[in-house]
Amino acid sequence: MASPQLLLARRQWRIALGPPTSSGGPSQLMTLRLGVLWAKIMEELSDALIYCHGKKVIHRDIKPENLLLGLQGELKIADFGWSVHAPSLRRKTMCGTLDYLPPEMIEGRMHNEKVDLWCIGVLCYELLVGNPPFESASHNETYRRIVKVDLKFPPSVSQGAQDLISKLLKHNPSERLPLAQVLTHPWVRAHSKRVLPPSAPQPTP
Repeated sequence: MASPQLLLARRQWRIALGPPTSSGGPSQLMTLRLGVLWAKIMEELSDALIYCHGKKVIHRDIKPENLLLGLQGELKIADFGWSVHAPSLRRKTMCGTLDYLPPEMIEGRMHNEKVDLWCIGVLCYELLVGNPPFESASHNETYRRIVKVDLKFPPSVSQGAQDLISKLLKHNPSERLPLAQVLTHPWVRAHSKRVLPPSAPQPTP
């Protein structure tokens, strides 16, 4: 039987727990509303993207469906279908998921690895609130809100989380909070209870 994993469910305050069923869906659901979990996800995701960007890989489609949690709580990035290996780190193809598209893609400008910074800002908002920050009734309205960075927070989002998200969701890519500073952000440091993955078994001589 396949090893059970936790699959982050999009736009829901829940996590799918257990091995997939024959239809590909989860076999059991549990609700988790803990800021500790979301902060840990932000920390581990930022760490993973630092590695990807160091290898000149831009993911370009970070969203809940593309994240997995292992049995020890470690984060794994899945689905690199929209990713690109770009030594120059500059691209112009529009790709990804509507609610997670950054302004530079919508405006048809060149983009680089900083699109992933925008995506993790949208992700953090969705994990805390339950829906993406720029979600609207029509595609055009969503595009407009993204380009204007029409960002509004409900009272349930703490000032620390608002600060982190606001620093990631900047129209100018160069102004977005670097991944290394996400790792040290006060909200992440105060809430994350990171669990390091188990070490790989050493081969016997």
